[in-house]
Amino acid sequence: MEENRLWNARWIWHQSYPWTSDPGTHEMVWFRREFDVTDPHLAQLVVDISADSRYRLFLNGDSVSVGPCKGDRSTHYYETVDLSERLIAGTNVLAAQVLHFAPSGPHLLGVSGPLSIHRAVSGAMFLEGVLIEGNGHSQTLHSDEKWLCKKMPGFKLVPSPIIFFLGGFEDTDGSGLDHGWELPGYDDEGWTNAVIVCETGDKFGQLTPWQLAPRPIPPMREEPASFRGITKADDRAAIPGYEAMLRGGDTRSVRVEAGQSIWLELDAGELVTGYVTLKLRGGRESRIKLLYAESYEEPASNLHHRVKGIRDDAENGILLGEADHYTVAGVGIGESVERYEPFDFRTFRYLRLEAAAKDEPLEIVLLSYRDTGYPLNAQAAFSCSDPDYAALWELSLKTLRRCMHETYEDCPYYEQLQYTMDTRLQMMFTYAVSADDRLARRALFDYHSSALPSGMLQSRYPSEYRQVIPSFSLYWIHMLYEHYWHFGDRELIRRYVPTMTGVLGWFRRMLTPEGLVAPTPRAYWPYFDWCIDWENGTPPAHAKGPLTLLSQMLAAALQTASQIYEAVGWSDAAREAKADANAVNEALLRLCWRPERGLFADGPEVEEFSQHAQVWGVVCGAVQGEDAVRLLERTIEPQAEHMAQLSVPASYELFRMLSRHGLYGKASNVIDRWKAFLHLHLTTLPEVTDDNHPRSDCHAWSALPLSEFTGEILGVRPGAPGYSEIIVSPQPLQLSWAKGSAATRHGSVEVEWTLDEEAVFRMSGNGPVGIPLLVVLPNGKQVEFRHGGKFEASAKLRA
Repeated sequence: MEENRLWNARWIWHQSYPWTSDPGTHEMVWFRREFDVTDPHLAQLVVDISADSRYRLFLNGDSVSVGPCKGDRSTHYYETVDLSERLIAGTNVLAAQVLHFAPSGPHLLGVSGPLSIHRAVSGAMFLEGVLIEGNGHSQTLHSDEKWLCKKMPGFKLVPSPIIFFLGGFEDTDGSGLDHGWELPGYDDEGWTNAVIVCETGDKFGQLTPWQLAPRPIPPMREEPASFRGITKADDRAAIPGYEAMLRGGDTRSVRVEAGQSIWLELDAGELVTGYVTLKLRGGRESRIKLLYAESYEEPASNLHHRVKGIRDDAENGILLGEADHYTVAGVGIGESVERYEPFDFRTFRYLRLEAAAKDEPLEIVLLSYRDTGYPLNAQAAFSCSDPDYAALWELSLKTLRRCMHETYEDCPYYEQLQYTMDTRLQMMFTYAVSADDRLARRALFDYHSSALPSGMLQSRYPSEYRQVIPSFSLYWIHMLYEHYWHFGDRELIRRYVPTMTGVLGWFRRMLTPEGLVAPTPRAYWPYFDWCIDWENGTPPAHAKGPLTLLSQMLAAALQTASQIYEAVGWSDAAREAKADANAVNEALLRLCWRPERGLFADGPEVEEFSQHAQVWGVVCGAVQGEDAVRLLERTIEPQAEHMAQLSVPASYELFRMLSRHGLYGKASNVIDRWKAFLHLHLTTLPEVTDDNHPRSDCHAWSALPLSEFTGEILGVRPGAPGYSEIIVSPQPLQLSWAKGSAATRHGSVEVEWTLDEEAVFRMSGNGPVGIPLLVVLPNGKQVEFRHGGKFEASAKLRA
C-alpha cells in the first residue's frame, strides 16, 4: 500500500508535545479554514483528507467526507474528495470535526475507544488541497498554522458495560459545544491557530505515525431515513403526536413542559446502522437519553444473561442496550434548531428516547437517522416454491449489508471487528451476490498486515488488542484461493504467497513427532465454533493433547496452498505442501480414526466425537470416495446427536462436502435450522440459535443462504479461475421451481427451472456472452454452451 508521493500539507492539532491535556482522555477538536471564491462555476478544489483517529469534513456546513478508512500502524488511509461542484461565490469554509481516541497499553475494553480503530499518542488532522480559480489564480489550503482550531470541552465518552469493544458512548454537554461552527461567517474569535505536530516524512527514512495510503474502498453511503412508528410510550394517548413528530414540520414538534419528562420507543422497521439526528428548541439543561436496542427481550433478561424470544414483542418485552446522553444547550430559538448527532453510527432496530426538561420547556422537533453502510450493489436475486427460502434470502442479504462498513464486521452492534472465520464466509456471500471485490481485497491485505514475527496471523484485524486463534490463519489461505477461483487474479495471490508460507511454517514447526499439530500456546485461543457442548468454543479434547480438528484443518490448508503454489508457478513448493498434507492425513487415520465407530475422535487420547471432526475429515481428504459418503451420512443422521453439533456458520463446510459427494439432496434438513429464525420475527440473522446464549441479532456469518441458494439451488459457480468457464448445476432439493440470478465478474447468470409431477426437470437461463457455460442437470447429464448466452436443457429424473 506504499505510495511514492511528496506531500506539502502537515499534520496539525490543537497542541503539541508536551501535552497539556490528560493523555488518557478522548478529545474532540474542530478545525476551520475560510477562503474566498470569485466564480464557483470555473473553480476547482480537490482535497486529500485524513486524521487521527476519525473525522467528518464539511464544506459550507454540508458533510462531504467521513474517515479515515480504518487502517493500522503501517497504513493510514486518506480520502480524496472533489469539492468543485459544492463551492459558492464569496466566503467558503472547510471545517473538520476530529475525534482522537486516547491510546492505552494494554487496551482497556470499554474505556479506550473502539478496538478496530488505530490511534497514535497525539491526535492530528491532515488536509492537502489547492483551490484553482478560472483566472488561473490558486490558493493553497493545506493544513498548517493558518487553520483555526478549538477543543470541544462538552464532549466525553463514558465506559460501555455492554458494547465494550466499541469503547464508550457519548455523554455530551451541548453548552460546551460551538453551534454553527461549520458554516461560513461563524464568529471564530475565540479559536486558536493550529499547531504542527508532525511532517509527513523526513529525508532519513524515519517513519511518522501516519504512513499515508489512498483509500482502497468507496465511501460509505449515507441515505436519509425515518422511523416507522412508535411501539409504546409513557402516555398511549400521546403516541399519535409523537408519530407526527417523526414526519417533521414545525407544527408537529413534541413539547416537554418544564420539570416534566417523557419517554417513547421507536421502531425502525428492521435492524439498521445509521447516524441518529435529534433537532431541538429551547429546553436549556434538559437531559436526553437515546438507547439503542437490537430487539425486545423478555423481562428476565439482563446484562449478564440475555433472554430473547419474539424480537418484536413490544407489549411484553423490554429494551436493553447502550445509550448516548445529551445535555441541551438551549440555543434552538425561533426558526433555528439545536442539532445533536452522535459522532459515530449506531446500530438499532428499536430506539428509546427519554427527555427530561429542567427549567425551560423543551421542543423535540425531529428524530431521524441517516442509513449508512458499504455501497454493496447486489446483482443477485432468488425466489422459489418454498416461501420460507425466499424470506431467508432477504434476511441473509440484509444481514450481509449491515455487516459491511469500512471492513467486514462480525456484527455491527457489539464489536465491529473483522474476524477471519466470519470474513471468509462474508467474502463468499459477497461473491455470490455482487462482482464487487474491493472489500474482500482490503480484507486479504488486512490479515497479511497482521502477521506476527512467527508467521502467525492475528484472528481479527485491524485491532488495537492483538488476538490469535490459530485455526483462523488457515481460513485466510482458503480466502486467497477462493478469491483467485472467483476473480482469476494470479498476481494478487502471488503477492501473498510469502505470507501464506509463513503461516504454514508456524504450523509445520508445531507438528509432533507423531505427525499431529501439538496443543497451541496458552497465550492463544483454541476457538473453533460456538458449539453448545464446548466451553469457550473449544473442544474438551484440547485439555488432553492434540486436537483432531486442527490437524485436519492444517491438512486441508496445505492442499489449498498446493493449488496456490501451482497457480503462481512454485511447483516444488506445491509438491511439498501436498506431501505434507498426506503425512498429516496418515497420522490422523492412524491416531484419531476409530474404525469400530467409523468416526474420527476429537483427539488421539479421547473418545469424544463431533460433527466438526467428521466433516473436516472429508474436507482434508483423510477419508475419500464411498468412505466419505458413508461418514457424511453418519454425521447428519438423527442418531448423530451423540456428537457435538455444528453451529449455523460452521455448517458451511458440511454443505460443501454434501455437494461434492452427491449428497446435497440431504441438505434440506440442515437448511431447516434457518427456518426457526423466521418464527422469531428477526429482520437479520443472529450469531447463534436462541438455545446457545444469544447475543448479537445481526451476524453475517449466518447468511449461508446467499451462497447455498445461488451456488447450489440455482447451481451457478466457477468452472475455472475467474469464471473463465461457468458451471450451472442446480440442486432441486424438495422444491418444485426456483429462479434467480447469481453474480460473476463477467456479469450475472440468470437461471430458472421447474420440476413437475412427472419428475421432468426443465431449466433455462442466460449467461455472459462469450464465456463457456456447462449445464449439469440433477441426473448428471451435461450440456455445453461454448459461447455462453442463452441456454435450455431438460431431463427426466425418475422413470
